[in-house]
Parts: sequence; C-alpha cells; structure tokens
Amino acid sequence: MTVVAVGTVRRGRRARKEVRQARDVTMLPALKRRLPHCEPMDGEQVARIDAASMGILEDVGVVFRDGQALEDWRRVGADVRGEVVHLDRGLVRDLIATIPAEFTYHARNPANNLPFGQDHSIFVPMTGAPFLRDLDDVRRNPTLEDLANFHKLSHMLPALHSTAHHIVEPYDHPISQLHLRITYSSMKHSDKTFMGMTTSPRNAEDVLDMCAIVFGAEFMETHAVVTGNCNGNSPLVWDETMLGALRAFSRRNQPILCSPFVLGGANTPASVAPTVAQLNAEALSALAYTQVVRQGTPAIYGHYLSTVSMKSGAPMAGTPEISLMNYMIGQMARYYGVPWRSSNALGGAKTFDAQAGYESATTLMAVLHAGCNYIWHSAGWNEAGMHCSMAKFVVDAEQCAMGYRLAEGIRWDDFDAGLAAVRDMGPGGHYLGHPHTLENFQRAFIMPEMFDNNPIEQWRAEGGAEINERALQRAGDLLNEYREPRLDSGVDEALRDYIDRREREIPAADALNQEF
Repeated sequence: MTVVAVGTVRRGRRARKEVRQARDVTMLPALKRRLPHCEPMDGEQVARIDAASMGILEDVGVVFRDGQALEDWRRVGADVRGEVVHLDRGLVRDLIATIPAEFTYHARNPANNLPFGQDHSIFVPMTGAPFLRDLDDVRRNPTLEDLANFHKLSHMLPALHSTAHHIVEPYDHPISQLHLRITYSSMKHSDKTFMGMTTSPRNAEDVLDMCAIVFGAEFMETHAVVTGNCNGNSPLVWDETMLGALRAFSRRNQPILCSPFVLGGANTPASVAPTVAQLNAEALSALAYTQVVRQGTPAIYGHYLSTVSMKSGAPMAGTPEISLMNYMIGQMARYYGVPWRSSNALGGAKTFDAQAGYESATTLMAVLHAGCNYIWHSAGWNEAGMHCSMAKFVVDAEQCAMGYRLAEGIRWDDFDAGLAAVRDMGPGGHYLGHPHTLENFQRAFIMPEMFDNNPIEQWRAEGGAEINERALQRAGDLLNEYREPRLDSGVDEALRDYIDRREREIPAADALNQEF
C-alpha cells in the first residue's frame, strides 16, 4: 500500500508511475486474529450438533468406496459392513485428538514461512476455474501462460499467502500430465507456500515427489510444505480417488483439507442446523482416517459451502445461511481442537459487478468473524467458480488486506501519544501537521488503491475509469513489474528432469481419474 505525504498532489500517468515504483509487494505475515469470534451456538447447542454427528457416524455410517480404506478401518476396530463404515464416537474422538492444533507452513523462502492454526489465518487464491476473464476482460479458456500469470499475481499481492495450484485449468497441455506443469508453475513463479494436486493418487505422489526435490524428503517428514485437498461426495461418501490422494499426503506428513462439498438443500437437508450436523460427521470421518493412516499427521477440517436456489437448482453465494454455517463450523472445529478451512470471496455474478462485490464481501466478513484458519478461494472467484477474473483477483486481494487489518483488532500502542495530540491541539484546528500524525499516517488508516475516493471532478479528469478498468490496469502493471524469485538452478534442473521422465511415462491421451 502506497501512502502519499501530506500536502503532495499526484495526478494522471505520472502519479501511477510513481505508485508503481514505490509499491511494496512483501507478503504480509500470517494473520494473527484478535477479534472475538462470532459464535451463534451456546454450549448446549454445540453438544447437540456433536451428538447428532456422532449418531450419524454410528447409526447411518459413511461409505468409504476404497478397498484400502476399508481394510485400514477394520484394522483399528471399526464396524465395516460392505463399503459402509460405522464409527464409534469414542474411536473418532481418540483419533482426531492426535491431529495437531497448529503447525508451520514452510516455503522455499523461509521469510514466507507461516504459523498456522489456533489464532493464525492465511489467505489462499481460488482454484479450478475452467475459464478466465483476461486483461482485455474477455471470457475464454485458459492456457499454461495464463496460469503462470495468476501465480505471478499471487506472488505480487501481499495479502495472498499462497499460489494455490490450478487457479485456472489450462487447455493447452494433455490433461493427464497437467498436474506436473501446474505444480512446477506454483514452485517456479513464487517462493510462497502452495497447494498440491489431488486429482488421483498417482498425481498426488508426483506432486509430493516434486516437493521432495525442492525441500528434501527427510525435511518433509517433520515439516509441512504443501497442502492437499480431499473432497467428499455428500451425502456421506468418500471415493477411491480422494482417499488415495489423502493417504499419499498423510503418509508423508503433509496437511490435507478434509472437505465435504455442500450444496445446501440438494445434498444436505434443507435447513442450516441439520446440514451442519451432516457435514460435521463427514468431515470428522475423513479427519479420523488421516490419523489411521499416520498418527499425528496434520489435517484440516474443511468444507465447501453453498446453498441451492429452490427455484433453479443453481448454487448460490453470499447468503445469510452460508454465513451462519461458517460461524457454526468454526465453533465445531474449535470444540474438537483442529484447524479449519472455509471458502472466501465467492460469487455467482457473470461479470465483476455489484453482485460479485456484495457476495464476496459478505463471505469475507463471515469467515473472518468465524475464526477461519485456511481461507481458500480468496481471490478471483466468480460465476460460481466457472471463471477467474483478473480484475476481481486483484480487488479481492486488496479486500483481504483490509480484512486482515480488521481482524488484527484495535492497536493501543500509540494511545497515550494520540491523547497527547488532543491536548496539544485543543479546540479547532486540524491534526495534519502534528508530529503524531506524521509518525502514524502510513499505518493509521488503510487507503485502498482500487477504490476511488476522489471528487467526481478529479475522477472525470483522470478518465472516469470504473473499478473493473482500474483493476485490469493494476493487474497489467503488476505483471510488468514482476521479478521471478528464481529457483536454485540444480533444483530447477531436477524438477524439469522429473517432469520430462513422468511425461514420457504418462500417455498424453490417458485421462483416467483426471477430475478437475
């Protein structure tokens, strides 16, 4: 964030050039939240959700559509009937008690390491968009170059703590080999933490092998360097693809998100509280399984939340019920003592319009007040995830920076100095030239770059650009300013050799188990 000194006026192209030259792209530390949590349930209601979820696990059971998982559950004494696993609540509680409440994410640049869990949170961009809106605001299929540009933007935007993985889905490379190129792009274009593809068990192993080249296999045995995601098939099903990927990450002590995919009213009951009871049961069953695979491995209580329009069946974002569920899930995660993930900045709008802004802002405020740790889909998401917008990407990132400042809470370190300034000034006058103002103006109040607060005459004189145009200009500027944080040449060569070998081994036309 660039601050203009008191009494200085900058206009037009020269102003934008000076802002670009002065821009600080240093990543913000992990957010340490100091706001109270919004907790709509009392202790009795938390216990009621817990009891209902445990009842589902014991009486209804969860399908584990995977032979290895069924064998693992039998080994630890679960009641396995065909593919349905009935889990005793005592067994579940014992297993999830071994999940670390906090750990540290290690990036290839140690300055970008991130404490995680408890009162620490991180912002992670969206993933999985089959289309993008590019710098010309054209909706089209993405390429590997487009993905690289989003990874570069993630590196340049201070409030984003990760490059995620396939922010957009490239269409210019065989799908069976894409996970290799996507992982390399995450590693090459930023030295922040990133996510690993879990589109098949073998793909997950490839990602982890590449991580071992960068960080060392022995280092990974005791340090988190990458995040996987395991999506459930609600209601109450975990499939072979996701469970195999979960095992790959958990065996190597790497954190994985255990994420039921909720379409409220379609694959859950059409009511908030029983929906949370169901997804809580689903999440607990996967969290418990990570500890069957490897006791003490990091795991994150996850979910993807949307509600379904009873008129059209379309998923919705930014609704009050989603916020309530986020608050409730935050309470449940804290009840079990595990870190948790939610989704941020979701929108169903087809362009970067007021709907997109309202939906995203509503969700951002909810996840912050709910105390979420892994705040995924924090930049770019629009059209129910069908496209990633370059304009929205940079504005969402700035919104995350503003949310970051809010969640830090009230600063008291200059309270006495500020009160002294009141005594100095007395009635009337202004504080613009006071020493306290000159010492504190850079951090006192966030001044968003993407929001225009100038008089309308100045706005018109500078071209009358609305936020979409301003954001596209900024995205282009950031890409022009980007400087690659270069990989060690030996590591880079080893990664390229690995990709070359695996691409020779993987048939380009083999799309088996490639789910995006």
